[in-house]
Amino acid sequence: MDTNKFTLKIPSRSCNESFARVTVAAFATVLDPTLEEISDIKTSVSEAVTNCNVHAYPNSIGDIYISCEILKGNVLKIKIRDKGCGIEDVDKARQPLFTTGGEERAGLGFAVMESMMDTVRVTSKCGKGTTVTMKKKISCKDDAR
Repeated sequence: MDTNKFTLKIPSRSCNESFARVTVAAFATVLDPTLEEISDIKTSVSEAVTNCNVHAYPNSIGDIYISCEILKGNVLKIKIRDKGCGIEDVDKARQPLFTTGGEERAGLGFAVMESMMDTVRVTSKCGKGTTVTMKKKISCKDDAR
């Protein structure tokens, strides 16, 4: 059986963050998530897209690639990728309160994603970009696929 999935490419403009979060949340509705699950998904997507806007392309506009897929067992897989500057030390970047974005940034993006999603994987190469892959099992009553 084919899985349900989509891909999207958006420019790294802050005005597109809300579009990304609503698009992913709308896609997830086929799984009949709770309001809390939708909120977790939207917040996690916002954090990942904001990281692309602020850190991947700090002085320019680049592309953000978003893909979603519904896996067996009602698992939503979200991948958010950029081709920006990359993260020099992923382990350090994942530490709460660490930021390279200046005083106005809290450094909690990855911590927030990790608290709301079941798994968060971050891969990055300097000068090549970063990929954040998140999964969340949706506690729906039916297999919506």
